[in-house]
Amino acid sequence: MKRVELGITWIGVALTMIFTNLAVNVENANAADALKPNIVLILADDFGLDGVGCYGSDKHQTPNVDKLAASGTRFQTCYASPLCGPTRSLLMTGRYAFRTGGITNQSWRANGPGPRSSDEYPMARLLKEAGYATGMAGKWRQVGETPRDWGFDEYTTDPTAGGWFWKDNHLRNGKEFTDRAHAYAPDSIHQFSMDFIAKHKDRPFFFYYSMHHVHGPIQGTPETKAGVTDADALYEDNIRYMDKQVGAVVAELEKLGLRETTLILFTADNGTALTFPNTIGGRMINGKKASMLEGGSRVPLIASWPGRTPAGKVSQDLISLADPYATFAELTGAKLPGNLTIDGQSFASQLQGKPGTLRDSVYVQLGKKWFAREANYKMNEGGELFDMKDAPFQEKLIQTESDSDESKAARNRLSKTLSTLNPGAGKVDEGGLARKNANQANRKAP
Repeated sequence: MKRVELGITWIGVALTMIFTNLAVNVENANAADALKPNIVLILADDFGLDGVGCYGSDKHQTPNVDKLAASGTRFQTCYASPLCGPTRSLLMTGRYAFRTGGITNQSWRANGPGPRSSDEYPMARLLKEAGYATGMAGKWRQVGETPRDWGFDEYTTDPTAGGWFWKDNHLRNGKEFTDRAHAYAPDSIHQFSMDFIAKHKDRPFFFYYSMHHVHGPIQGTPETKAGVTDADALYEDNIRYMDKQVGAVVAELEKLGLRETTLILFTADNGTALTFPNTIGGRMINGKKASMLEGGSRVPLIASWPGRTPAGKVSQDLISLADPYATFAELTGAKLPGNLTIDGQSFASQLQGKPGTLRDSVYVQLGKKWFAREANYKMNEGGELFDMKDAPFQEKLIQTESDSDESKAARNRLSKTLSTLNPGAGKVDEGGLARKNANQANRKAP
């Protein structure tokens, strides 16, 4: 009898230990999820530094974006591609254009060099595997395929090209959808975004809010006064409406009690469009959208995660829009793919007020043109070296015969950087490579 009782006792102890371990594991898993931030990535369209109040715009006011910056960290030297499509490919893959084929806006087309979701490890897929609900709303088309192909559980996007403002037809989760309640498309996109956040508030989520503001053609917003037709006034209205929607995202997160557990990243896909040049401190930025000058690819980047990101900090660290990919992976515990070269470098430490590992340089490409940029110098595909100490306002070409010891050292470093990357050996020829791919496909066809 004692032996039976003893056996029952040991079984009881064993079961207690098993259930205790299970409870601890569940608790640890819940604690781990609690440490994972929700992520809202807001991407403005055609919106350079000169349009943002906190970056010193002389003309435009962005009180909500400025407030976001005051609550977090503002990065002064962040680089996109000079055009929409290549930037979105860079952002979604964490890889440079010559690797993915996302070299210009037409790259995704059937005979283009890429990118293809099947060849990449998209950001949304990465975060989905880390336990995140994934969603996106807004502009997508230059990446190709559908957001679902790229890992998004839920999405709404536009089926056509152009500014796409006063439209009510959407492609929503693979089906055509007409939203008569929101003929102004940015309102429909915003509502979908807020609905997604509310729906997934009890688990980690990643939402990519891809705005159409302030891409042309510039039209009036629902808040534009009757009779206003002046292009500059309409442009200002568009910036104000975009800023208002950024504020509404923050307000919704606060209402749901999610602000302290959510990282908001605000940035843009390229510099300001040529039609609306602005000044900072009375000076014009050198170059605009589609140029390989500073104004083409230098964009705002603001990170706000209350209690984690230092409030009101301004960082001079070099950042590429390839970097959010690695940053989100580090913050969420997602495992980076081992079979692809990831060019993004995590700035998760800097987001949390720690030194982190700084970039030596950033790389920017558009088609067959590219450059590598250090803090004070940049070198382009032709080997030309530029003094960037007065950027973004001036970029001074330095002839080899005028080299100082400092510029000579920079010339050597940047030459080595570009040589190591070797972009010329990658996917840089839109037409030729597209024809080559088409010919190969035809030869393989039965």
